[in-house]
Amino acid sequence: MAARLTPPFRADHVGSLLRPPELRHARAEHAAGRIKTEELRAIEDEAIRSVVAMQNDVGLRSATDGEFRRASWHMDFIYRLGGISPADEQIKVQFHRENGDIEFTTAALRVHDRIRLEKTIFAEDFGYLRDLTAGTGVTPKLTIPSPNMVHYRGGPASIDPAIYPDVEEFWADLAAAYAEQVRRLGELGCTYLQFDDTSLAYLNDPAQRAMIAERGDDAEHLHLRYIRQINAALAGRPDGMAVTTHMCRGNFRSAWTAEGGYDFVAEALFSELNVDGFFLEYDDDRSGGFEPLRFVPKGKTVVLGLVTTKRGALESKDDLKRRIEAASRHVPIEQLCLSPQCGFSSTEEGNVLGHDEQRAKLRLIVETAEEVWG
Repeated sequence: MAARLTPPFRADHVGSLLRPPELRHARAEHAAGRIKTEELRAIEDEAIRSVVAMQNDVGLRSATDGEFRRASWHMDFIYRLGGISPADEQIKVQFHRENGDIEFTTAALRVHDRIRLEKTIFAEDFGYLRDLTAGTGVTPKLTIPSPNMVHYRGGPASIDPAIYPDVEEFWADLAAAYAEQVRRLGELGCTYLQFDDTSLAYLNDPAQRAMIAERGDDAEHLHLRYIRQINAALAGRPDGMAVTTHMCRGNFRSAWTAEGGYDFVAEALFSELNVDGFFLEYDDDRSGGFEPLRFVPKGKTVVLGLVTTKRGALESKDDLKRRIEAASRHVPIEQLCLSPQCGFSSTEEGNVLGHDEQRAKLRLIVETAEEVWG
């Protein structure tokens, strides 16, 4: 079977990687005002150079900067959109793990003005990654939160009705800001862009839909709105740019938030979302079975997240092959790829495993993909 020449690749990964201790220390020193921004930037540059080399060494054909310049996968981007700022109140999200629950706390967001793109977000960050990978045969991949995360995190209460008396104007401005961001990224040479989106996975969970309904949203149809929003953001994407979306049910210090298979969103998601590939969480029973993949049309790729980032223990190659075969009963194997189920460090704290374990998992993905697809 032929290797894939365009993203997503047979062996791929979601994006975030464990931060090295010296980088975490430097970020803390910068936050405390003890080192200058230029010094932090230099330390970030060196850490990114090293982690890009690691991705190349294990045999991956795409590379990210590990999201090393961010505190979290989404809020660092969202707060840079014009018209959005942190709110005084805190959002508290309950995460679950086998040895007890933990709580993630972040500032809420407030839509205080018309949403707009004031400056290309992550432009310098992507430029550094692009230049690092130039001439290596490795494709630089940029991950950004989906536009839906602006709405899902705060809901209707986060939008000032004096600014947006008609919520349709909010959605239109949000789509326009994202579309402009995508266009500008194309001008910078980005050919592999990923929209990270927990909302489309969370909405499979009846408990999450109940919470959404309680705050005043149409929980039964919100996923249809979200699909339209991503499509609007990508309507004018540049030729030659591959776009994927990644969906998970929460990933914070090896804990999760939501549960449930993809059944509730599957038919609309796979048939209507205008992306090239879907990175899907499938590392345990919380994600349900492969049956919803029957809705994936020809021309779309599913990246099976079979290798967990929540634990360091290495999966069995034979087990991975059996699960790929099981998925291929619902979507042709030539439309499948392999990856971890999520990032290794969605927030700067990172999941509960070591750097050597992270590397071993990435290498396992590459070796398994080579044996399955050639």
